[in-house]
Amino acid sequence: MKLSNKTQALQDLITPAVQACDVELWGIEFIPQGKRSLLRIYIDKDVVENAEPTINEDGEAELGRGIGVQDCVRVTQQVGEYALEVSSPGWDRPFFQLAQLEKYIGQQVALRLIAAVENRRKFQAKLIAVDLENEFIQVEVEKQQVLEIDSNNIDKANLIFQD
Repeated sequence: MKLSNKTQALQDLITPAVQACDVELWGIEFIPQGKRSLLRIYIDKDVVENAEPTINEDGEAELGRGIGVQDCVRVTQQVGEYALEVSSPGWDRPFFQLAQLEKYIGQQVALRLIAAVENRRKFQAKLIAVDLENEFIQVEVEKQQVLEIDSNNIDKANLIFQD
């Protein structure tokens, strides 16, 4: 899950501005489109179960339910002049860092690899383990086959929403 140099530089630049809005920078996508390149920023914050409503600095009620419209507006205002999209990672959240996968062990993920493993570059599999020290994940594919995948071989990873 390696970022391009440009994406890493943008993420390093944006992180302090996003953190100033009391949200977590989940990840970014930079999509070059000539003069109107798109910068997509994913933000997140913990959901507080049974939270009492509070009033924020804008005089609006917050219910502790994760990202709201005001969070997106604050980040957009803080970051500035880009063709910009700010959103929650959503149900099918993309993963940008290996550590983000840890909370989702036991759930289904979609993976697109750079180099094929077992003659495949695309998988939908159950995430079984995340090894941050050795930078790999283990997934269970069909017929209970377990594959070990180097994190630097992951081009794209998303959670598969299941209700």
